[in-house]
Amino acid sequence: MIRIGEYNKLEVLRIVEIGIYLDGGEYWGDILLPNASAAAGAKENAREGDLLEVFIYFDSEDRIIATMERPLAIVGEFALMKVVGVSSVGAFLEWGLRKDLLVPFREQREEMVVGREYLVYLYVDNTTDRIVASSKWYKFLDRRPPAYRPGDEVQLIVAQLTELGYKVIVNNSHEALVYHNEVFQPLRVGERVTGYIKNAREDGKIDCILQKNDGHYQIERLARLILDKLEQNGGRLDISDKSDPGEIYATFACSKKNYKKAVGSLFRNRLVDIREDHVQLLTGPRCDD
Repeated sequence: MIRIGEYNKLEVLRIVEIGIYLDGGEYWGDILLPNASAAAGAKENAREGDLLEVFIYFDSEDRIIATMERPLAIVGEFALMKVVGVSSVGAFLEWGLRKDLLVPFREQREEMVVGREYLVYLYVDNTTDRIVASSKWYKFLDRRPPAYRPGDEVQLIVAQLTELGYKVIVNNSHEALVYHNEVFQPLRVGERVTGYIKNAREDGKIDCILQKNDGHYQIERLARLILDKLEQNGGRLDISDKSDPGEIYATFACSKKNYKKAVGSLFRNRLVDIREDHVQLLTGPRCDD
């Protein structure tokens, strides 16, 4: 069964001058993989009966077609895409294929503007069988209570900036929140990051964090980063435990509290000396006080 908007492994029926015809089954019939859309050497190496992995979609004339080009996302996925045009039927997104992807007006969370990027969800319109996208990404999330446990590692897509923090999509299915005061790195909508479940409540709401909720692990990791920075700077780091929190965050993407803990750990292990306005490395290159 052909899955529109996804990758399919299809049998080679015959090889012709314009490309390769693949077996689309009784419903779709023969599906063309044009020369221009085939990977380098695919036609020369193909034989009748071989299986080729191709992406199936509709071309600009609404004919079903195969390609070996890789789109930015497939049906059932979320992705950040740029608007490259608008028309009377909606906005068109660049998604890595020869045909742009339509976002109908009814599926636009706000009026889309050429040149801007939006987080969208791809799906097949049941009425037309056409692949379209929606910037109303929240409609396509799983609302069933999640089975996550605190500490589970998950993959996150940054979806929206709010007053409380960042709304994120967990494992391509659930919505969660990462609070501002637990974010120690720059984030942008559409970015994919690894995160961890902090809390999965009975009401279905999920809280996530971007770092393992293991204080000892985090301090050890930060201490290694501080040592690396000291070695890069000739043994001196002009950031002390009295420095501005913003300066500490800009350098190490951590809170001032954790920075002081990590420096304290290094001090107790006699690896650094803590001065009034800087930290001095004791086990490597020295610099003048």
